[in-house]
Amino acid sequence: MPGKTNGVSGGEAPLRASTIQLSDHAAWRKALQTRRPVLAHLNADTTWLIQLPIPNVQSGSRRSRFNILLDPWLQGPQSDIASWFSTQWHVVEPSVGTLAELNATLASLEGLDGDASAGHRFVDAVAISHEFTDHCHRATLEELSKETPVFATEEAAKLIRSWNHFDTVLTTPGFSSESGSWQEALADSTNSLPPWLGIGRVITAGNALYYHSAVVVVFDPDYRSGPATRTRSRRPSAAASGGGGAEAIVYSPHGIHARDLECMAAAGLSTLALLHGLHDVRIWMTAQLNLGALNGIKAARTSGAKYWVATHDEAKRGGGLVSWFLQRTAYTLREAIEAEETEATTGGGGSGSDVGYQFVELGSGDGMVLL
Repeated sequence: MPGKTNGVSGGEAPLRASTIQLSDHAAWRKALQTRRPVLAHLNADTTWLIQLPIPNVQSGSRRSRFNILLDPWLQGPQSDIASWFSTQWHVVEPSVGTLAELNATLASLEGLDGDASAGHRFVDAVAISHEFTDHCHRATLEELSKETPVFATEEAAKLIRSWNHFDTVLTTPGFSSESGSWQEALADSTNSLPPWLGIGRVITAGNALYYHSAVVVVFDPDYRSGPATRTRSRRPSAAASGGGGAEAIVYSPHGIHARDLECMAAAGLSTLALLHGLHDVRIWMTAQLNLGALNGIKAARTSGAKYWVATHDEAKRGGGLVSWFLQRTAYTLREAIEAEETEATTGGGGSGSDVGYQFVELGSGDGMVLL
């Protein structure tokens, strides 16, 4: 589907999402010139590319973007436990066929086609939210260079290490209201990330498998390196990095309860985008899978996100035992707002009239500049 936006602003002028088609490389290059993050949807489900501008790129530098891949699953089915139990296939064709194709495209956008031909990698890091194979898809991940650092939740990290493919697999550090500065909480002693960037996981009480949790990507767009900040294994203080101007992208494919996102404001972070689905997905009489739009409205407000971007809403073709019990309610944003307003009038909570985010739906092959 083409990118769709619905701005709601609580009295202020709505933000305007600058959307692009990833197949239009000229438009994509122009988007990169904005020096703002670019978010790209690589399939219709929940595989994303985040392109962060590298702060203070010097004239003549070969790279202008740091590329992070989220939950890559491109071709083929995904199956958990056994094929007879649960198997799914994409219904919508992913916008890139292979990660080699993506690597070549990223190199071309930087004007470095020869580097890709020489085997250089342009996917700089991967973040995995869960061990389930629609998020942690072995066949897709093993298309990446073994030098690519992978950040994964505990069970996913154990699984990925067992493949013996990647040199560096790190368990994503926890982040909460008690974490203090993001620089210390998300410190990476392996130097896999530059000092202006951190990848972590929002700690959620009573959620041992991190199912209803979130990956956070925190970056300082105004980072200034200096003599005291050259060792990347020790994060600079906020003052050393140019002040408290850090921004965050919060990725929660199954949804995260709003109260768990209070840590973002507590840490002084500006949430640029929340990736959270519209669809309520559950296994009949057993488990809640995706929390859906009614939760998403609360999560977007609590996080203070400028953009709420829908994710993990592809109604995939399924087989196996689980498919017989899978239930899905596909909300629209309007339906979710109306439901929340009804809840508010009956004494159930706050009104949807005070929100300030812009809601965006990006189909496979759509991207946007996060202004």
